[in-house]
Amino acid sequence: MQIVSLVPSVTETLCAWGVTPIACTRFCERPDLVHVGGTKDPDVARIVALEPDLVVLDAEENRREDHDRLLAEGVNLHVLHVRSLHDVTNGVAALADRIGVAWSMPRLPDPVETRARAFIPIWRRPWMALGSPTYGSAVLAHLGVMNIFDDDGPYPTIDLADAAARRPDVVLAPSEPYPFTTRQLPELESVAATVFLDGKDLFWWGARTPEALARLGDALRVLAA
Repeated sequence: MQIVSLVPSVTETLCAWGVTPIACTRFCERPDLVHVGGTKDPDVARIVALEPDLVVLDAEENRREDHDRLLAEGVNLHVLHVRSLHDVTNGVAALADRIGVAWSMPRLPDPVETRARAFIPIWRRPWMALGSPTYGSAVLAHLGVMNIFDDDGPYPTIDLADAAARRPDVVLAPSEPYPFTTRQLPELESVAATVFLDGKDLFWWGARTPEALARLGDALRVLAA
């Protein structure tokens, strides 16, 4: 099957299954594959010209207007909507079935009791936080971390004073989508002590999920100390 993936998590998962997409986005970290734009600005004309059997999208990562344009061009689409571990288990299994791959989610680590309240920034200028419902927040909840912006929608725009006023125990600063590093440490530590996390393990789902949970769990053990 000739597949175009517009989702980095899907590209990684397909390749783990031994299914190489004929094209993907520039954010998929596969320079060896044909690129057809980004997740938010795919080159629809180029995708159509490739005559794929299937284009895979995710409702969280891709835009409805690009979905509709592809559909209007008669392209076969498979749309996931991953906002939880349950969505990974069911959604990725449905994709595997659609393309004829035998796959089921390996056993995940057991959930952990709540051990910390966290602020998870995802952007700067303006400051944005990870909220809920989102896959990243669901992963952290499974690992015993309560998100202080869980009740503010998926990706709220915030200010650091508000984050500090909610008195989190820790700031969990991922390496993407904004590449937080020690350069931002003074700002982050004005809210709370800061732990840096691998953004791919926190936000990329699919074949990565079981091992990502284990790695994140190791990184977060410092919170129980």
